[in-house]
Amino acid sequence: MARPGKAGGVLSQRNQRFMVRRLDVAVESWPIAGAFAISRGVKTEALVVVATIGDGPYSGRGECVPYARYGETVEGVARTIRGMELAVVDGVAPEELRRRLPPGAARNAIDCALIDLEAKRLGRSAADLLGIGPLRPVETAYTLSLDTPDKMAEAARKAAGRTILKLKLGGGGDPERIAAVRAAAPSVRLIVDANEAWSAGNIAENTKACLAAGVELIEQPLPAGADELLAASERPVTVCADESVHVATDLDALAGRYDAVNIKLDKSGGLTEALLLLKAAKARGLKIMVGSMVGTSLGMAPALLLAQSAEFVDLDGPLLLARDRDPGLHYEGSMISPPPPALWG
Repeated sequence: MARPGKAGGVLSQRNQRFMVRRLDVAVESWPIAGAFAISRGVKTEALVVVATIGDGPYSGRGECVPYARYGETVEGVARTIRGMELAVVDGVAPEELRRRLPPGAARNAIDCALIDLEAKRLGRSAADLLGIGPLRPVETAYTLSLDTPDKMAEAARKAAGRTILKLKLGGGGDPERIAAVRAAAPSVRLIVDANEAWSAGNIAENTKACLAAGVELIEQPLPAGADELLAASERPVTVCADESVHVATDLDALAGRYDAVNIKLDKSGGLTEALLLLKAAKARGLKIMVGSMVGTSLGMAPALLLAQSAEFVDLDGPLLLARDRDPGLHYEGSMISPPPPALWG
C-alpha cells in the first residue's frame, strides 16, 4: 500500500510562492441520472464551482460542491473564490491559503487548482509532489439513493454486479430497507449512511438490522453535536463520523464515539488540509473512509490520493451523473484508475 502523504509534502516544506497570473471561476451544472435522494432532500443536478489558475501555458483546476448543510451556496462560494483573486495572482501557496480561508468548498477548489498547476509546471504527478508515490487503482462503493424498501431492493439487484453498495437511509423504516437490499443482493458488501437521520429512539433497532445484514460500516447515524449517545452504547458495527468531522482539530471531540472518519475535500477545504486530517486520524487508530459530494471526475481525482490509505472509498460521483467530463476518470465497474494528467494532477 502506498504510504500516506506527509502534511503538505513538498508543497508545504518550501516557501516558494506560486507566481500565477490569472484566476477564472465557473459555475457548472451536471445532470444526475434520474435523481439522488438522501434524508435531507432530492437532487437532480450537481452544481459545481471550478477554479482555474493559469500561468502562461500552464493551468491548474479544482472543483468543489457547495453544500447547504454547512451554510454554503453556489453564489457565495463562487464569490469567495473570486475574492481571493489578488492573493492568487500574488502567488498564494497552499499553506498560506489555509490561513486565509476557513475549511470548506471555496478553499478546496483553490487548493486543488494550485496543486494541479504545480504538478503541470514541474511535469511531475501531484502524488509524487506530495510524497504519496505511484497511485494504484482503488475500488469505490456504489450509492443507492434513499427510497422505499422495494425500490431500493430493485436498485440493488441492478447493481448486484458491484462489490460494495452504500445505502442512503432516512431513520424510520430503515430496518426494512436494509433487509430488502440484503435479500436482493446477498453477496455484496454493504455500508450505510444515515446522514444524521437516526435518533436515540431508533438507533438500537437500526444498528441491530445492520448487524443482521452484515453491514460493515454505519456513517453518521446521529446529528453532529448530538452524538454523545455513541460513547455510552455498544458499537457492534463500525461507526464513521462524517458531518461531525471536517479538520484534524475536530478529532478530539470524537474520542470514544466513532471508529472511523469520512474525509471529504469539500469539508476539509482541500487536499492540503485533508492530508493533515488523514495523518492525525491514523495516529488515533481510526479507520479511514474517503468520500465526496456528487460531482464530476475533476472533484474525485484529488481524493484518489487520500484513497490510497483508506479502508473504505466512496468516490462514485461520476457514476451517478448522466454524463461526465472528457477526459474523466476511468471506471472499470467500481475500480477507479489513477487520474490522467489532462484531468488533474
